[in-house]
Amino acid sequence: MSIAASNPTVQAFVSAVNAGDRDSFDAVLAPDATMSDDGTDRDLAAWVDKEIFSADGRMDIESESDGGLELVATFTNSTWGAMRTAWRFTVDDGRITRFETGQA
Repeated sequence: MSIAASNPTVQAFVSAVNAGDRDSFDAVLAPDATMSDDGTDRDLAAWVDKEIFSADGRMDIESESDGGLELVATFTNSTWGAMRTAWRFTVDDGRITRFETGQA
C-alpha cells in the first residue's frame, strides 16, 4: 500500500511521475535541478526520459522520513521491473533543486 509524502513538493513530484505528466514534473523542478542515481551524478533530462517517462515509471511510497524529504519506495518501470529504492530530495522555495535515488 502506497502512502502520500507529507512534503507537498515531493508529493507533487511523485504524483507527476505516477500520472506520466512531464509538464507537472518539470514544473516542480528548479531550472538548474540536479540528480544522482546510485551515487553517480546523471544528466537529469536524459535520465528522466529513459527511466521514467519513456519506461512508464511509477513510485509507490513505503515510508518517509526527514519531513517527507527522504522516501523508500518501490520504483517500477518497463525496463527494470520493480525495485526497492531510496530517494532524497532537496527543496528550496517549493521546487526541487536536487534529488538522489538508488537501490534501498
